[in-house]
Amino acid sequence: MYKLIISILFTLHISIALTQDNSVNSFSPAERWADSILQTLTTEEMIAQLMVVRANTPNQEYYTIIDQYISKYNIGGVTFFGGHPTLQARQTNKWQSTAKTPLFISIDGEWGPAMRLDSMMAFPYQMTLGAVSNDSLIYEMGLEVARQCKRLGIQINFAPVVDINSNPINPVIHMRSFGENKEDVARKGIMYMKGMQDGGLIVTAKHFPGHGDTGSDSHYTLPLIAHSKQRLDSLELYPFHIEGVSDNESFETQFIPQQTGNHSF
Repeated sequence: MYKLIISILFTLHISIALTQDNSVNSFSPAERWADSILQTLTTEEMIAQLMVVRANTPNQEYYTIIDQYISKYNIGGVTFFGGHPTLQARQTNKWQSTAKTPLFISIDGEWGPAMRLDSMMAFPYQMTLGAVSNDSLIYEMGLEVARQCKRLGIQINFAPVVDINSNPINPVIHMRSFGENKEDVARKGIMYMKGMQDGGLIVTAKHFPGHGDTGSDSHYTLPLIAHSKQRLDSLELYPFHIEGVSDNESFETQFIPQQTGNHSF
């Protein structure tokens, strides 16, 4: 999460340098806006922009201290962990209205917002999607997940899971994985990712460097992956390699539908 925000700020710093080099005309309106905002921030506010804080625990009240984090420190964003979609949308609007710098709103919705929020459409777990033969349906699911998130004011979804389910006694991944075949996991993960990205979301591939072959739950302890670098590179890290996969034109032509209807929000 922090790496994402750091990457964004790094890009903005690059933008400042290029602006000073009289290259500002090559920037998009969004880049020029981000550059102008960055130049108004103090050093302390730039640091606070790296902070994305938890909005609540599942099905509990939103933390009131966040109002102070926003007004006093100008934090970068919040992550929601459960509740009702209408209440979350209202809380998001309230926090955004008081923020000096627009907040990044995020959710950990591996199979869509329904993973965290009640009364929403629940999509299948990734293990079920692993049995789907038509991967373009996973792309369409990604588009719909993005549509739901955008309606809720969410810009970032911490998905997809691209762990390979190689350990049957893994206590934490199992149904969250597309399966035990690395090619299937990579392909289906990319389809889901691209659907969400084309729908306007920032997404993440997790859990680097691979959580599929662990015997402990990382929510409670620190799992160890006791494999050689060669094994890690050939299996666990495989879905995280993007060369020749995510930017492969033939891949997109083969798997991603070219006419998907009207998906404007």
